[in-house]
Amino acid sequence: MSNELLIEKTGAIATLTLNRPDKANALDAALVDALAAALEAAHHDGTRLLVLKGNGRNFCAGFDFGGFEEASEGDLLLRFARIEMLLQSVYHAPFATLALAQGKNFGAGVDLILACGKRVAAPDAQFRMPGLKFGLQLGTRRLAVRLGGDAARALLAASKTFGSDEGLRNGFLHEIAAPPTWPGVIERAAAEAQQLSPAAAARLYAATVTDSRAADLSDLVRSALEPGLKERIREYRKG
Repeated sequence: MSNELLIEKTGAIATLTLNRPDKANALDAALVDALAAALEAAHHDGTRLLVLKGNGRNFCAGFDFGGFEEASEGDLLLRFARIEMLLQSVYHAPFATLALAQGKNFGAGVDLILACGKRVAAPDAQFRMPGLKFGLQLGTRRLAVRLGGDAARALLAASKTFGSDEGLRNGFLHEIAAPPTWPGVIERAAAEAQQLSPAAAARLYAATVTDSRAADLSDLVRSALEPGLKERIREYRKG
């Protein structure tokens, strides 16, 4: 298992810690593969609560653009598609999921938080989803579910940076809590997650999460296949 992801299993709680602090925990191919494998394992090892954290100053800076100039557009499309599949695994997990976020978070990193059923952030955390600036549609329906369509549209159209206070008001976050208090947050979430049997909890999650997986993946692929993906990314990064 890659050391880019730290995995800790304590009883029914699985904690996944993104471990690329020198890269603000940006999602390179190895980290995405490790997260996907850990999610798959959690389906079979009795996990009732899955916790996502990030080492260092930030939870996650999103897609790792390092080396993108050398990659083909097909390779980039595959990496974006694998991230969408990972986000779907989190969003449709048959157990409770909790994101604990700090620092500055961007793009797919914000989508990873958004995919979790419970979302808690440090008071000074910041969030931005700039994918549409280079024409990539990722996670739009999930954001609309969390915030409402009008609020999601306004946030994405402006590629707006927002903080924890606004995130709590608009429904992106459930709670603001300083990192030293996060063990208590995890303890409460674990207690809530185990109020129902695993089978009953899985049925509840399935019945209360709209399944738009096919449409979400299709939207992402279509947006990435628009001509000039690398040039769009290049222009975005210049800005």
